[in-house]
Amino acid sequence: MKVSKRLSISLLGMLISALSFGQSADEIINKHLEAIGGKENWKKVNSIRQEASISIQGMEIPVITTTVHNKATKQEYTAMGMSAYSIITNEGGWSFNPMQGQAEPEAINEEQLKYGKYQLDAQGELIDYKEKGHSIEKIENEDVDGISCFRLKINRKEGTSTIFCVDPTSYYIVRNSSTISAGGQVVEVITNLSNYQKLPEGIVVPFTMENSQIPAPLNISKVEVNGKIDEAIFKVSK
Repeated sequence: MKVSKRLSISLLGMLISALSFGQSADEIINKHLEAIGGKENWKKVNSIRQEASISIQGMEIPVITTTVHNKATKQEYTAMGMSAYSIITNEGGWSFNPMQGQAEPEAINEEQLKYGKYQLDAQGELIDYKEKGHSIEKIENEDVDGISCFRLKINRKEGTSTIFCVDPTSYYIVRNSSTISAGGQVVEVITNLSNYQKLPEGIVVPFTMENSQIPAPLNISKVEVNGKIDEAIFKVSK
């Protein structure tokens, strides 16, 4: 009896595994969008403002990210009494970091700008990706914390790409990775996403992000959707 039960469980596990691996990229995307609140809820998003913090060497550094859909995005933070920011708009991208000796805002390079512009899509670039001119392919799975995750590679019309790792149980994106050129070097940037929470608007977003280029996780404390945004914040200034 016990052998029969174990065999049934084993066969069921094999069947689930076979069904999972047999899913197409679009099937995975559709389940992902459903898991994070549904395509229609996300298409109502016109702006997002996030308040977060990073703890580094005993300092609590506040980070604010503001995005107006398809127009502009700005990330700003304050440390050691100084404020820094990066801005990306349809016209270009700029950064200002006095902690690194910058006296004036500087334009970011073309490679960084190409990767940065996808951040202007506040609704998520997987939504209606074909209409946006992108393509997506399913590639070999990747182990993330002991889980064999689906991997989807988005090839954007601008020529950049990112790989998303999707948990086969929750259908949340738990990791994304991109290779960019920065400071004359090619750098792989990996971001792990976790602590997903549902907002009053019905959408689900990660509240913890761990970036391979930052020595501590970014913990989000507040997310405001479709709030009033003064677009003057996207003007480049010291």
